[in-house]
Amino acid sequence: MVATAPRTRAEIPADDTWDLTAIFPDKAAWEAAIESVRADLPRLTVMQGTLGEGAGQLLAAFALQDSIGNRLGRIFAWAGLRKDEDNANAEAVANYDRAVKLSVDASEVGSFVEPEILAMPDGVIESYLDGEPALAVYRHALESLLRQRAHVLSADQERLLAAAGEMAMAPGQIFSMLNDADLRYGTVTDEDGNSVVLTKGSYSRFLESRSRDVRKQAFTLMHQAYRDHRNTLAATYAASVKADAFYARVHNYGSTIEAALSPHNIPLDVYDNLIATVNGRLGLLHRYIALRKRVLGLDRLGVYDLYVPIVAEVKREFTWEAGVETVLGALGSLGDDYRSVLAGGLDSRWVDVYENVGKTSGAYSWGVYGVHPFILMNWSSQLRDVFTLAHEAGHAMHSHYSSNTQPYVYSHYTLFVAEVASTVNELLLTDALRRQTDDRLFEAYLVNHVLEDLRGTLMRQTMFAEFERWAHAHVEAGDALTPDLMDSRYAELCRTYYGPDVEVDEHVAAEWSRIPHFYRAFYVYQYATGISAAAALSRQIIEEGEPARQRYRAFLSGGSSRYSIDLLRSAGVDMASPQPIDRALDLFESLIDELERLLGGADSH
Repeated sequence: MVATAPRTRAEIPADDTWDLTAIFPDKAAWEAAIESVRADLPRLTVMQGTLGEGAGQLLAAFALQDSIGNRLGRIFAWAGLRKDEDNANAEAVANYDRAVKLSVDASEVGSFVEPEILAMPDGVIESYLDGEPALAVYRHALESLLRQRAHVLSADQERLLAAAGEMAMAPGQIFSMLNDADLRYGTVTDEDGNSVVLTKGSYSRFLESRSRDVRKQAFTLMHQAYRDHRNTLAATYAASVKADAFYARVHNYGSTIEAALSPHNIPLDVYDNLIATVNGRLGLLHRYIALRKRVLGLDRLGVYDLYVPIVAEVKREFTWEAGVETVLGALGSLGDDYRSVLAGGLDSRWVDVYENVGKTSGAYSWGVYGVHPFILMNWSSQLRDVFTLAHEAGHAMHSHYSSNTQPYVYSHYTLFVAEVASTVNELLLTDALRRQTDDRLFEAYLVNHVLEDLRGTLMRQTMFAEFERWAHAHVEAGDALTPDLMDSRYAELCRTYYGPDVEVDEHVAAEWSRIPHFYRAFYVYQYATGISAAAALSRQIIEEGEPARQRYRAFLSGGSSRYSIDLLRSAGVDMASPQPIDRALDLFESLIDELERLLGGADSH
């Protein structure tokens, strides 16, 4: 059989690609923007040492920083999105590297601002705020900065650290090039005997195959590719963790996790509480896996058996157009304005739809202030793609409302709430699909889908969070992160979380080496807190209607104008309490009961 391969970029119709001319009409305009930023950097430089001269000078510095940041955001987005279309495009990669360099240069030039503000005597900033009404927009940013006074160094020291920023980004960039451009995974013999090239885009489809042999082939080939580079990947990740530890240490934080949470005023208890609460109820995950084992009729599961739908013969494919219609129909409870804006965006090339050779894997949304969000997809016509679209549309609309409501300084929502809006959309989609069907097996499939979301997002990401915290603590203690050590620790966590019914072998143990989010320290726990908050918010929207919708819209529009904990609390969810995590786990338990009912018993496969 002839192996099938993804299309080249040139073979993708333009209407199925994003329209980057919304950012810059052509490369010449991108180059002009770079020159405009470079021309303004000296204007910012000469302000060093002058911020204490008065409120007007501080306001001028902030305004110039915002202007540079806004333009730099567009420069970086245009280059990053273009690179992600095809990571083997040398010119696009070079342009992205130039954008990274410019970003580092701008960070270095502006690095004096925070130390200079923090060096001012107590009471000066408050007097500035009282005397200059136009400075009031920066009150929250200034108060947040002053709260971090102990962690900001002198202007010269911060400038030196900013200059080193490009080197600190190198481990993640090296991983990205290996992961997205260089690694090859071989071919899988599919259910029909066809030899199919294994890509990250096709991987999840293979894991959902009804053929256990296909699932095992895909899983083994994928992870063997990373095992073949385990020493390189271990060194790359260890370098990333060392960079995190270095920056935490020089900024006077007690740990890397404190450095990650403190700037956004997230209590460390939130992280500890998540891990403790999930660990205290891992029996639910073991129960669900035991149910899965019985339904699939297996004596023991491989990790590659955890993704196949356990409801037989549920196969629904969606064209892109049908997927868009399904998502828009499911989000009606968020209001006409929400649905109208999203429909317009999806119809005007916000989205890069299909996989092509060299394209960045997975999916994401990239908000561009003053333009609109962009969504990367790798559409393969599966139901999971519909859920992915709903998810990324949630990110995009969060960016839209924040950017259109807040000034530039508060236009970006924080990492802590980054996954809330996306997960609300997924839960609303599930609810809509369940209400629309009278097909018992399809409803069971949807219930299983939510169970999988909770398993993968609440429990699996908490497992990742445990691994990540262990890795950072290990380096902070002065110990080395070797591939054998990381394999061993990751395997131990898998055995604890998955329980006795899942076989953990050397390929499972290597999974840590292919997780891109590990290069963004202490990000993944927010998937788990996010789905917990989203479960509560989506239920409020469904049950309360307009009052909950208004609170939710205010949350989406809040950007970073308040601390994330406070924005969520105003929306109706208190993440400082263990209750949202417990309620999400209660939902997991009730869905196991529901799945057993819909299947008519665990042995009905």
